[in-house]
Formats: sequence, C-alpha cells, structure tokens
Amino acid sequence: MHTTDTAAPAVTAPGYRPGRTLPLRVEAIRQLKRRRTLVMGGVLALLPLVLWLAFAVAGSPGGRNDEVTLMDTATASGVNFAATCLFVSAGFLLVIPVALFCGDTVAAEAGWSSLRYLLAAPVPRARLLWSKLVVGLGLSAAAMVLLPLVALAVGTAAYGWGPLEIPTGGALDAATAVRRLAVVVAYVFASQLVTAGLAFWLSTKTDAPLGAVGGAVGLTIAGNVLDAVTALGHWRDFLPAHWQFAWADVFQPTPEWAGMLQGAAVSVTYAVVLLALAFRGFARKDVVS
Repeated sequence: MHTTDTAAPAVTAPGYRPGRTLPLRVEAIRQLKRRRTLVMGGVLALLPLVLWLAFAVAGSPGGRNDEVTLMDTATASGVNFAATCLFVSAGFLLVIPVALFCGDTVAAEAGWSSLRYLLAAPVPRARLLWSKLVVGLGLSAAAMVLLPLVALAVGTAAYGWGPLEIPTGGALDAATAVRRLAVVVAYVFASQLVTAGLAFWLSTKTDAPLGAVGGAVGLTIAGNVLDAVTALGHWRDFLPAHWQFAWADVFQPTPEWAGMLQGAAVSVTYAVVLLALAFRGFARKDVVS
C-alpha cells in the first residue's frame, strides 16, 4: 500500500497531543543545520563586502546625465551604503533565499522519502505544514535582516557614521535613517510574501525541491518582466513586482506611505490565497514519498 493515511485514529495513545508534534524548535534546528542555509547566509553576508570592494576599486559612483540616484550616494555614510545594498538586492537576490527556505522545505522531505514517515509519526498534516511554513518564513526574515545589518556595519567602518543623504536633496539624521531603514526591511519582507506563498504551494505539489524553488524564482522574474510592459497600463497595479521599490518613498524628508500600503496589500493577498491552496491541496494529497 503506497498511501499514507493521516486520519485521526479511533483510539489514540495516552498523552498524545497533535499540537505538540514536530515542535518549532526541532524544525528550526534541522533547517539551520542544513548546508543550503549556511551557504545562503554566507552569500548574503558577503554581498556588502563585495560591493564595498567594487567601490574601493572603481572609485565612488557618480551621477550620469546629471541624474543622482541612491547608488550615487552609496559612499556618503554607513546608512547610505546599507540602503544601497537593499536597493541592488531587493529585486532579485533576496527572492532567492525566500524561494529556497519556503520552497525546499516540504519538497525536500518528499525527495528524501521521509515525508510519509513524518506523517506516520503521527504528525497531522496541517501541523507539519504550519511548522515548516513558520520556520521557512523565520529564516526568510532573518535573511532580510542579515543583509542590511552587515551592510550597515561594513558601511560605517568604511564611510563613517553619519546622516543619510537623499538623492533628490537634503538629508536625514542617522537615527531617523536607521528607523526608516527598519521600516524598509519590514516592507521588503512583506513584498516577498507572495514569493514565499508561491514557493510553499509548489513545494506541496512536487517531490523535486529544485522545481519548487526554480518555479517560484522563475514566476517572480516573469512578474518583473510583465511589469516592464507599459502597455498593460493600470493592470500592472495588480502585480507585486510593480510595488517592490515603493519603499524608496520612505527615504524622503516627509515619507509617503500610499505605495507601500498598496504593495503590501497586493503581496499579502496573493500569499494568503497561495497558502490556502497549499494547505487545502496537501490535506487531500496522496503522499507516497
């Protein structure tokens, strides 16, 4: 018999509590010890050093055609450098850890043929998904925090602690800029929830982790391409990619929140639908791996 029956037994063992199976601490430790987690953490921590080295070799960036961007103020202070690191990584690089941590988690168990044994433990299906989803989102959030923290440390050591120079003119004092940077990190995480939901849903549909991760990254890139098609007009407002850099409005003397609120709402809506599909589909899935 190839199926795994996870229906509640008529008689349960004394002391059995479904809510205590697969504790978050156990799942978190398992995922933290995996090589892909360590490698991804190393890559994110290395990016600010690579960017600093690029500036050190090529010199400070300068505006082209009299247009000053966030990249052109990267070496003004540590906070500017951290904001620049987020700017260059938010569009693609930060998509990868989210897709990896949320897309690899269930599919990897199926690929190792250990998923059916977890369910036979017995771990309820909803409990298994919630544990893996919470840990996957937790690791994704940690990735979002790690990059700007390392960038802030590297930038402060290289360029000093000072105000954030706004490309359009003016400056924010360092304390205010750091608070705004924390808001940006929170928004970037919220904007990536759609990728997390997509990767997690695909992870419940396939036994190939690479398929779930690659599918989520590929569809996210497809969204970026569609957003570049201006002929779509207002239809682009329904694309999460359309709002991925709305956080730039926070680095103004008077921040604008409308774009971030709309972007977060779009991303969260897609994520809720995709996660609902993941839980509904997995509850009915015939697990054979």
